[in-house]
Formats: sequence, structure tokens, C-alpha cells
Amino acid sequence: MNEAARVLVVEDDDTLREALCDTIEFGGYRAVAAGNGREALSRMDDGAVDMIISDVQMDEMDGHHLLREVRSRKPQMPFVMITAHGSVRDAVAAMRDGATDYLLKPFEAQVLLDMVARMEPTAELPEGTMIATDERTRELCALAERVAGAEATTLISGESGCGKEVLARFIHEHSPRSAKPFLAVNCAAIPENMLESMLFGYEKGAYTGAYQSRAGKFEQANGGTLLLDEISEMDLALQAKLLRVLQEREVERLGSSRLIPLDVRVLATTNRRLEDEVRAGRFREDLYYRLNVFPLRLPPLRERPGDILPLARLFLKRHGARPGMDFAQCAEQALLSHPWRGNVRELENSVQRAAILARGEVLEARDLVLENALQSLAERSGSSGDSAAATVGEAPPLEGDLRQREQELIVQALAASGGSRKETAERLGISPRTLRYKLARLREQGVELPGINAGVSEQEGV
Repeated sequence: MNEAARVLVVEDDDTLREALCDTIEFGGYRAVAAGNGREALSRMDDGAVDMIISDVQMDEMDGHHLLREVRSRKPQMPFVMITAHGSVRDAVAAMRDGATDYLLKPFEAQVLLDMVARMEPTAELPEGTMIATDERTRELCALAERVAGAEATTLISGESGCGKEVLARFIHEHSPRSAKPFLAVNCAAIPENMLESMLFGYEKGAYTGAYQSRAGKFEQANGGTLLLDEISEMDLALQAKLLRVLQEREVERLGSSRLIPLDVRVLATTNRRLEDEVRAGRFREDLYYRLNVFPLRLPPLRERPGDILPLARLFLKRHGARPGMDFAQCAEQALLSHPWRGNVRELENSVQRAAILARGEVLEARDLVLENALQSLAERSGSSGDSAAATVGEAPPLEGDLRQREQELIVQALAASGGSRKETAERLGISPRTLRYKLARLREQGVELPGINAGVSEQEGV
């Protein structure tokens, strides 16, 4: 994929490393492989890397040592640690050492790709830039610029996937703090005990496994901006501690009695109505008023249609297999008429799938795998007895799991290529070996594969 994010996969097991790389490349990203920490550092020196996914247990240099080395060289590099199932202690240690997130083995391929998607940088836009073509978005950006110059705590609300973190970065980059750190913490993705130590830091010996002192995110963001993403998911007990930090402008590490003064601007996001959460007793009223000094609401994508095509072209530039790809007029109309319940995130997923399935440099409406299009396909195929297509329509592509999405793409690519494995692999952007594995899995599940089940030689295209 053109300008796709480069993911460095560090794993000493050859089979698992290859599987992780295949999954990442199937998701439209570029995988760079390393067998241990030392090799990973060499790969980083050889070229640009956008994020790192590393196992913990490895010879020569393990994941914890690698994490410390990466943090000393590139403090803002997204770093995901993979730990064995049940090794929560390793996960806790990794997060406290500065890992961005962690994965517990075994995990589904979708979980891995979702993690990579969250870490992916916005490569084509400079930091703090927003697509603001629609009049409503332009008005919001103008207001956000004015808010950026103040020190007011800002609460950004909006549906999931509409770009709240992008707006938060916009505010930071247009503020007097733009030269200082911008740190984001996802309150929904981190367990409560980890979140507390991550935010406030801890002293050596504060608990079992605290072998050295660590500064929390508040300290790390000193002078800059700290984003508390999806603040409504925070536990009530932790909300009380957060309120004290915001009121007193000082933090106390776990296991310490020393107060550390803070100079941090706090931004928060939520996809819920916090007023309703307060009434339901799930969110502290005093914290709500502390955060809601200046509220901003980011409209969903369907309420700012002027942004749809500029965003779609940005994503096509990011994920397009060939430079210069563009949308035909019928494809533009399909994009503009879709409801986008998943907002910008759904739009990017759809454009990425279209780039995989495109037959040429111009994307037609038939190349777009949209939810309503799949439903129509299911209804048409249901009357003709096409069981494979009916299987595709059983679940919406954005709500089903990765296997369902893969099945949809593979079946459509097979049909478009007349059952040619070689052409199908090229359309999907995966290796023939990976395609053979996925086809075998689909046959085991009883899925009818166009062309192959109809009698095309199994050796064709191998």
C-alpha cells in the first residue's frame, strides 16, 4: 500500500512472527520483521518505523529491554507489548515502563488490526491539521482555535469514530503549549489498577513488581497537554483522585507523600452524554463541572457531508495501491449518500477495502464495500440460491468480526477474477501462500468459493 504505516514486529518464534506480519499486511499496513530486540533496533536504524509490536520473552534482548531502549531514542513511538495469556504482571510492568498498550496471547487477528489502527499516525496531514471543508467543521475549527489560546479545560463530545482525538490535537497544536508534549490516555482500554499508576506514577517499592520509580502521564505531559480519551469509562474511585489533581494542580505518585506541582492543560473526550452519566450515578458531578469549562461537540460525519470526499481522498492517498487513484462520479455519489454510522473510522475502512478491490486507477461504485451495498447483494443472491453471497450478507461488515470481513473480500475477489488464485491474491494484496491458507479455512467452514468450488483446478495460480 502507498504510504501505509510501517509496523515493526519483534518475535523470536518464526511461525508466529510470519503470521503476525501476514495479518498486518492483509490489513493494509507494511510489516517489518525482527527476531529479537537487537535486530529490532537495527531495523529502526535502517529506516522509518511508525510503531512497534514486540513479544516479551526473547533471547539476546527481551521486550522490556527493547522498550527501554526505544523510549530513550523515540519517547513518542507507539509500542505494543505481547505477553502470554495470564501473565498480567508482565502487562502491568510493560505499561508502567511506558508501553502504549498490550496484547495477551492468544488473541484474534481483528484485535491485532484494531490495535494497529489505533496507533496509526495521520501520515499525510501535518500535526494539528484537520480536514475542514464543510461549513460546520470550519466553524468548529475557528472556535477551537480561540479556545486553544486559553487555558480552559475542554470537554470534546461526539460519536465514536468522528475524530475527537484529531480535534484535541488541533487544539494543542494551536495553543502556546504546541512545542511541549501532547500525551493521550485511553481510559476505556486500560484496567483501573494500571490506569491509576499510569496517570499518577509510582515510587520504587510501592507495590509488588515496582522495581523502579516511574513518572506518570501527568508528569510526562508537564508544560504540555494531556488528553483523557473516553473519560466516561473511568471508575468512580479514580474519578475522585483525578478531581483532586485537577483542583490542586499537583500530583502525588503511588507510594510517595511528596507533592509534585503540575503545569498541564487537560482535554477530555466522551462518546456519551455526561449529563446522563451524572444523573445515573456513574460519573461524579463535581468532576463533570471541572472538565466542562468549555464544551465542544464534534458533529458526526453525516452532519458534515462537505468533509466526506476530502477525507475519502486523503484515505485513498494513504491506502491506495497505485499513485493517482481517484473516485468516479458514481463512487462519489455512493460515498455522499451513505449514512456513515461508524463515522470517519468507517469511511477509512471502506476506502481501504475499495483500494484492495479496485480494478483500475479509477474506483467505481461497485468497488465500494458499503453496508447497504452488501445488504442488497445478500437480498439478490438469496433469490438465486448463492450461499456464499448469502453468507456475506449475514452480518454488517463493520459489526462482524475480522473473519467475516475477510470472507467478504475473498469471495468478492474470487468472483471478480473468475476463480484465479493468482489474480485474487494480487487483488487482495496478499501472498499466494496466505491466500491458500485462508481458502482452506473457508472450505472447512463449508463456504462456497466462486470458481474453485465450481471446478477450477486447485493448482491454478499456485
